[in-house]
Amino acid sequence: MRHGFIRVAALTPKIKVADPVYNAERICEKLGEAYEKGAKIIVFPELCITGYTCEDLFLQDLLLKEAIRALKRIAAETKGQDSLVFVGLPVEHRQKLYNVAAVLRDGKVLGMIPKTYIPSYGEFYETRHFAPGNGEVEEHLLDGEVIPFGTKLLFACGEIPELVVGCEICEDMWAVETPGTAHALAGATVLVNLSASNETVTKDEYRKMLIESGSARLVCGYVYASAGEGESTQDVVFSSHNMIAENGTVLAEAARFSGDSVYGELDVFRLCTERRRLNTFRTGREGYRVVPFSLKQEETRLSRKFDKAPFVPTEELTRKRRCDDILKIQCYGVKKRLEHTGAKTAVVGVSGGLDSTLALLVTAKCFEISGKDKSGILAVTMPCFGTTDRTYQNACRLVKALGATFLEVDIKASVTRHFQDIGQDMEKHDVTYENGQARERTQVLMDLANKRGGLVIGTGDMSELALGWATYNGDHMSMYGVNAGVPKTLVRHLVQYYADTCDKEELRAVLTDVLDTPVSPELLPPVEGKIAQKTEDLVGPYELHDFFLYYALRAGFSPSKVYRIARETFGSDYAYEEILKWLKTFYRRFFSQQFKRSCLPDGPKVGSVALSPRGDLRMPSDACAAVWMKELEELRG
Repeated sequence: MRHGFIRVAALTPKIKVADPVYNAERICEKLGEAYEKGAKIIVFPELCITGYTCEDLFLQDLLLKEAIRALKRIAAETKGQDSLVFVGLPVEHRQKLYNVAAVLRDGKVLGMIPKTYIPSYGEFYETRHFAPGNGEVEEHLLDGEVIPFGTKLLFACGEIPELVVGCEICEDMWAVETPGTAHALAGATVLVNLSASNETVTKDEYRKMLIESGSARLVCGYVYASAGEGESTQDVVFSSHNMIAENGTVLAEAARFSGDSVYGELDVFRLCTERRRLNTFRTGREGYRVVPFSLKQEETRLSRKFDKAPFVPTEELTRKRRCDDILKIQCYGVKKRLEHTGAKTAVVGVSGGLDSTLALLVTAKCFEISGKDKSGILAVTMPCFGTTDRTYQNACRLVKALGATFLEVDIKASVTRHFQDIGQDMEKHDVTYENGQARERTQVLMDLANKRGGLVIGTGDMSELALGWATYNGDHMSMYGVNAGVPKTLVRHLVQYYADTCDKEELRAVLTDVLDTPVSPELLPPVEGKIAQKTEDLVGPYELHDFFLYYALRAGFSPSKVYRIARETFGSDYAYEEILKWLKTFYRRFFSQQFKRSCLPDGPKVGSVALSPRGDLRMPSDACAAVWMKELEELRG
């Protein structure tokens, strides 16, 4: 449970209708399996002790008594086990029969939650047998022991305050005003659903959508266990469609009719972080009773996977759609800015690298949708000491293929004169040597924009801004930073998407070569005509930094938690020591370079993570990184 990961399970035993003795044995077998796999929250289907399809047999006194005996048998199986178990059965309470979820822990029944919404439409006739649950928590006597009974029950873990569990039963999830909504607003971070949802054509799609959207809307984990084999097939069939979801994402799903158990780890720390961020998520526990329970503090073995590229969709069609959306957001951002300023020209510095290529592509697309001649784009290449023939030629070919106006301004002489003015040794390839070139390029672009009534379109991306890998008042500055919301790992896919969808072979060819070129600022002289300065050798792999950025900023993970999931995700690609080294680099630079982000030019947000000081990241430029770095220093590679 370290870092907030809680292992949960949704299990469907193969039952016999109206045979609680047999069913209890099968449930206990499943419990044994779940204990072996380390599950801490275990959920069984609705009425699984008797079977959901008993119909009028629910009115038989003998069946109800056998169900209670079976419940005691199952409760005994939980003795000495470190888990919270939810199991369904019919329970008589104050001369009424209820469809109940019993909550078990360490040999005891901690509470009973009755179903709120009792369906009597279509194939359902539950009101014939069951009364709807009451929100008011009452007392139920079981062998002389008082057990809380009601819908407004929550189960809170003493060792992990973030773990609060609420329960709803089948139809409750399908209702307009779900009990789960009230539970979440009362502080439940995990909702469980004991269900007996029968199969009809396409119902599984709607069921999954409800679970995905419900967990997203309520910012919670959701464990759904549904009835399956063994239920009566007299009129309906059940498929054991078990699912585990977290904040809109299904983490695990059983193939229908397979009877498979599903396991997964919910991250309750992240759920609480997200709720804190959403100031419209308001909580209150009026009318609720909170039942405490205990779990041992121990490491949760992770089975869930984390995307290596969290900014880039894995599925191809989704990725293409995302790329198209982002390009449109960027284009319409530039379009509005050009219209508002009355700029006659868009000025773009083109290096032959990925970022400037994307900025030029976006600007060209903007001119297309605006009905403007692309000769109104002034694409400027500014070769200097580190420029290689490959990047120079790619810049020239790119501008020509797009139909923009090409201008070459060789800045070697200007930079040399500037170095003479400030006494910079030309052989000393230090930060002054590098930044002097970057600032000269920005000056050229700004002055050309003034001269031609234009707007300088910035090229720097979000990953560079996160690391501060930009020259202050150099490539850090522009009149509109079109790539400011796009991380480096996504830049590559946007350029690839443009190459794949363009109808010009010459443009596709140059984009392909740009994609194949190492990322470099080209501020140091080349060696034998090859790029001498590779960015990722200096600051670390961008795939790691984008991963760090997403989970540190969007998910709010601590450094040790980021390191843990990075090891899980990249352990086969990088040594643990290397991952830790670049993670330290990330945090050190992220804090020390905020001053560059505090004065960013305007630029469009395109995803859930952004670094604008006017939008998502209100961070002091002189914030202290000590507690983050201390946690990192305590880690071992």
